[in-house]
Amino acid sequence: MAQEKVYPMTQAGKEKLEQELENLKSVRRKEVVERIKIARSFGDLSENSEYDSAKEEQAFVEGRITLLEQMVRNAKIIQEDKDTDAVGLGKTVTFKELPNGEEETYTIVGSAEADPFEGNISNESPMGSSLMGKRVGDEVSIQTPGGEMNVKIVTIK
Repeated sequence: MAQEKVYPMTQAGKEKLEQELENLKSVRRKEVVERIKIARSFGDLSENSEYDSAKEEQAFVEGRITLLEQMVRNAKIIQEDKDTDAVGLGKTVTFKELPNGEEETYTIVGSAEADPFEGNISNESPMGSSLMGKRVGDEVSIQTPGGEMNVKIVTIK
């Protein structure tokens, strides 16, 4: 049997996934079942767009529940690394785009927690993987979908 994927994440990230899972199971699942009941009452299911939509939503919710259960079950909590000199999982890194860009700050997290809009980037992303193991003062070349980006690491916390 294939080994299941391990999902590195912070304790807060695991708790967030557990909350989403609980909401999907206790609230969203019931709402979708109710939508299906109402749509069935409209009659002929062959041309019932409300029924089709509710069934699609049900498939999405059930798929998300399955994925979240797997992520929570295989979560590996990131332990605080005492080496604050190197970029690693759970570390917050500030870098400056070269030659004269603005500073940007991101926390390196596992793929399950990644949300660039919240300042969390995956250790598996092009940026995250390029920064891993680097130290303050290092200049790093990052291959992004938009082209190459050169940055200099300013701080690591």
